[in-house]
Amino acid sequence: MKFRVFLAAAVLAASLGSAAPVAAQGVDDSRFIAAREAFRKGDLARLEAAVAGIGNHRLASYAENYRLRNLMARDDSSGIPAFLAANDGSYVAEKLRADWLRWLAKRAAWDLVASEYPKLIAPEPELACIGQQARLARGERAVLDEIKPLWLDLLEPPEGCQPLLDALVSAGRIDADQAWQRARLQIEANRPQLARRTLNYLPDSQIPDPAAFDAAVKNAMAYLARQGAGWHGNRQGRELAAIAIRYVAANDPQIAARELEKRQDRLRESESRWAWSQIALQAARKHLPETLEWYGRAGNTPLSEENHQWKVRSALRAQAWGAVRSAIEAMPASLAARPEWVYWLGRAFKAGGRSSDADALFARIAGQASFYGNLADEELGRSVVPPARAAALGNDELRAARDNPALQRALALFRLDMRTEAVREWNWALRGMNDRELLAAAELARQNQLWDRAINTAERTRNEHDYTLRFLAPYSEQIRPVAREQSLDDAWVYGLMRQESRFISNARSNVGASGLMQLMPATAKWVAKKIGLRDFSHSRVNDTEINVLLGTSYMRIVMENLDNHPVLASAAYNAGPGRAKRWRAEQALEGAIYAETIPFSETRDYVKKVMSNAVYYSALFNGKADSLKGRLGVVAPASATAMKDADLP
Repeated sequence: MKFRVFLAAAVLAASLGSAAPVAAQGVDDSRFIAAREAFRKGDLARLEAAVAGIGNHRLASYAENYRLRNLMARDDSSGIPAFLAANDGSYVAEKLRADWLRWLAKRAAWDLVASEYPKLIAPEPELACIGQQARLARGERAVLDEIKPLWLDLLEPPEGCQPLLDALVSAGRIDADQAWQRARLQIEANRPQLARRTLNYLPDSQIPDPAAFDAAVKNAMAYLARQGAGWHGNRQGRELAAIAIRYVAANDPQIAARELEKRQDRLRESESRWAWSQIALQAARKHLPETLEWYGRAGNTPLSEENHQWKVRSALRAQAWGAVRSAIEAMPASLAARPEWVYWLGRAFKAGGRSSDADALFARIAGQASFYGNLADEELGRSVVPPARAAALGNDELRAARDNPALQRALALFRLDMRTEAVREWNWALRGMNDRELLAAAELARQNQLWDRAINTAERTRNEHDYTLRFLAPYSEQIRPVAREQSLDDAWVYGLMRQESRFISNARSNVGASGLMQLMPATAKWVAKKIGLRDFSHSRVNDTEINVLLGTSYMRIVMENLDNHPVLASAAYNAGPGRAKRWRAEQALEGAIYAETIPFSETRDYVKKVMSNAVYYSALFNGKADSLKGRLGVVAPASATAMKDADLP
């Protein structure tokens, strides 16, 4: 129940008798903790003393890493090469080398960057930029051709990539049209300050006036109302008018359309078509009926990936299958190859009588354990069931997982409540593992009640699978009886909880949602009062039984207020019941179309995953196939009828 979920540092505090959770078991962590605290305080003397006495602690390399980072901050990197050699291939060595490369780049030590960069195992995009900077500094002009795509792909460049964009401009590889093209993409993404930085690459005489630019963005209607007679006499004036129209459209696409109509004749065709594409995009997100007409007026103007996708969604919303087909076929190949657009192109072909072409598309994604993989299976007449369970793990396989040094370090980090570092170390350990090794690692996570790591690890298998690990069902004795008491489908409850918290009992989102079911404080208080839970205080919200009772009660209440439809209720749990109700159409919609046209990307992804999760939990709980299409059903048309609980949060 959250927007932009981020599970903050938290370690699982649940208890199940059948598992052996992460525990200290006599390990002395005091030296490591002292090193960590000294590093945080910048106390080199205490840090070195702690490192000197740490011995063979599992996290000794982390402590030494702290010491070397402290020294690097003091302009001393002399000890880093020896550490990297001694810890080659480890996560901590990879991270230190990456930070060292950033440090070297700031000092223009390009020869050393050139020799160290290739040793990175999985370079981040910014490090790739630093590697290219080194090559460019050493005279490799071919790099300019390699980095040209960054101009339109890297709209929010990290610090290490900005010099490459500067180099493209300095080398004369970027003209005015390309500068405006990049700025338009940044404006569409509502990054006006980045767009302004891009436009500063133009010759001085072509740079828009900063005050006018700010007015077009921040006070768009007032800017349009104050335009002088000669506003269209140069490109800056025309582009700023189009930008202002885009910002008017964010609030009211219909007003923006009227403003554009007034100025259409004074804009160049490319400028007016871009403005129409922006109006259409904003209208698509608001589910306005004029959307397809406005996309038509945008003509063949280049669309961003986001805009391509909303053009399809608006056609789906209108159930205009010909427009769905043409919009997907106009996408870049890499975008059209995504499962959602493969599926919907198949549906468009099927609606147009091209059944064999449709089936060929469905076959491309069928079998994938995902929303659209499930739907494709059903289009082909196949049941959605978990694959055969892999053969039981042997003692040697389990022992190898327990003895894996990186997994041991991850467990030690979890024990010390260093969840962010622990997850990164764990994920690093999984690189290159085969399916059997992944399943053994997932089982190790399960035994330590690291449910999220067990799920994440089991999801990585390619041929041998164990869906009892992928779709873990911990806390069964607490959850399933309560779900039944609330007359809820326990598979749906588990599907939602898996997406909410990955069963981390004291997970906390960046907006304050808490516990297994990620309850917001105000929601928890409202539900507690609604169900007559006495003596409730927010300090109890992470208690498993209280959290499950409140969360499932809220699910039931939301269902009762939203046509008893699980798709609407899932959307409401994430984004609020008012929004879920408003997102219905004037006509009945397939549940899949409703889900795909949810305006918020997080909620859209959330609903699809919750519903697909529920199918697998149902199959595992009941021992028989379930139907995703059946669960999605049809969402009834919008209604002016108020919800039963008018104050439902």
